[in-house]
Amino acid sequence: MEISKITDLDTQDAAAVRRAFERIAPEPIACCNWPEQFPYAPQVSFRMFHTGDLLLLRFDVAERYTAALVSEDNGEVWTDSCVEFFLAVGGERGYYNFETTPIGRMLLGFRHTHADAVHASPEIMAAVKRTTTLPLGIPFPEREGDNRWSLTLAIPPRALFRHAITSWDGLEARMNLYKCGDRLSHPHFLSWRPVEAPKPDFHRPEFFERIKFSN
Repeated sequence: MEISKITDLDTQDAAAVRRAFERIAPEPIACCNWPEQFPYAPQVSFRMFHTGDLLLLRFDVAERYTAALVSEDNGEVWTDSCVEFFLAVGGERGYYNFETTPIGRMLLGFRHTHADAVHASPEIMAAVKRTTTLPLGIPFPEREGDNRWSLTLAIPPRALFRHAITSWDGLEARMNLYKCGDRLSHPHFLSWRPVEAPKPDFHRPEFFERIKFSN
């Protein structure tokens, strides 16, 4: 898969960014890998492009159960309604995990296994800009209903804090994207590409898909 490059875009102009995303076909996050234990499957898609200086990633979610209780970055965001972007650069086994709630609380780490995370510093966290259609940073308990929300991340290369990468141009990588909610009344675990594991486990880089960022 090739990630398109869009040039001459003012990323501070929300309307221009919206129009740019409209040029990108949505990709569904719809693999329900453990249907017998966790059959609930909200509707989720993502769109992605880059400008060289930034990777722009938007998730669109329609779900029945939504919660955002985690109130700080690098907390247990996966227990809330959570969208996730895992990325491995080059040929190395280590990978980054960007996990974000509907109110923009984010966990960002680099790891080789599920257990050995190195979390990003507050400075790096602040460099990843988050925009959401729900009130940013205001926690709320689970809501049941026709819940629809979108989250956009603007990720600079420096967010890949264990690598010396200065541009997204031409970068070769592997990725998978997810939607989860471990402690919701209806837990769910969806992925973009299938995860062949006996139980929910997104920290499986062997199931990431190869991608390249256009020059």
